[in-house]
Amino acid sequence: MPFVSRDGVRLYWRVDGEADRPALLLLNAIGCDMSLWDGVVPHLMSRFRVLRMDVRGHGASDAPAGDYSLDDLAADALAVLDAAATPRAAICGVSLGGMIAMTLALKAPARVEALVLVCTSAQMDPAAWQARIDTVRGQGLSAIADLAMERFFSERFRHQTPGVVASARTRLLAMSPDGYAGCGAAIRDMDLSARLSGIGARALVISGDRDVSTPFEGHGDRIAAAVPGARAVALDTGHLPSLEAPAGLAGAIVDFLAGNAAADEARATLFDAGLAVRREVLGDAWVDRALAARTPFNADFQAMITRYAWNEVWGRPGLDHRTRRLLVVAMTASLGRWEEFRLHVRSGLEQGGFTRDELKEVLLQTAIYAGVPIANTAFAEAAAVIAGID
Repeated sequence: MPFVSRDGVRLYWRVDGEADRPALLLLNAIGCDMSLWDGVVPHLMSRFRVLRMDVRGHGASDAPAGDYSLDDLAADALAVLDAAATPRAAICGVSLGGMIAMTLALKAPARVEALVLVCTSAQMDPAAWQARIDTVRGQGLSAIADLAMERFFSERFRHQTPGVVASARTRLLAMSPDGYAGCGAAIRDMDLSARLSGIGARALVISGDRDVSTPFEGHGDRIAAAVPGARAVALDTGHLPSLEAPAGLAGAIVDFLAGNAAADEARATLFDAGLAVRREVLGDAWVDRALAARTPFNADFQAMITRYAWNEVWGRPGLDHRTRRLLVVAMTASLGRWEEFRLHVRSGLEQGGFTRDELKEVLLQTAIYAGVPIANTAFAEAAAVIAGID
């Protein structure tokens, strides 16, 4: 079983689906574990690389004593993304999981492709949650189990599917009271309302028509109104649609994220076109080294310059590559961008983009318009490149 540790807390996670598909991280509700998603994942695996984790205090993850914060839980989720070598993912969370997802989007926006916020809220009643925490710490989880099932599931589902309800109750009773109380403190102390407008990721708010814990009115509606561009849909379920209507929830997730998938496909097409131009101009060896040196920190930047610099600009028909090469040599010399200057001098000469005599003429022209001292340095830099080629 894969675990990752953060600040001494072990977190259990798993992955399903092919590695080359867009990443989707699923976060469970309080009182549940990653099995909450068992009925949903099979509907997602054909489209996504699906990551799941047991939120701190739940399932196979550690449950340290004391209060947790949403910042703690969001940092845990980032640790799982890092362990899975996933620089960016869509995040889908139910209830507490949705609260973590929103916090993650605010703390690390570059890591969040999109949000699916299921039966969740930006603020809950602190007094009610303190009372629940006190009950759990004083009497154990059995003291709230009946109430939890009533709040988890619609009355209709409880009567029609008692086996699922019994399994959820068993999982609740098996968890650590410390874990439940710790996460309860994160919910008690949460107030994301004033920060929702700062979320930049695309967001879908999913509510359950029969949800009595976080009904759309007063919870989902406020998130949908405050997060820029957020969409809202409703399912005929209680608080846990992943158990009441797994196929319906999966369909809503796929329908929403399909727009992201189409955008990913378009970006991939632009990247491939830009990469072909980049190889033509700079040569395979240099481009292969640059791609091999990518890290989670700079991968998005590398992708951006390949799509835009190399496809959108270098790929335009208005100027041929020879003219663009000579312009770049003149501009990088004038600006003192010597790393880029050396790169384009070398690639231009090695790839047959221009001759040494043409390079000399460009540097003479540069001396007139950018100054003799800068041209003097440019001649020295170019001479060093030529010596390396010879």
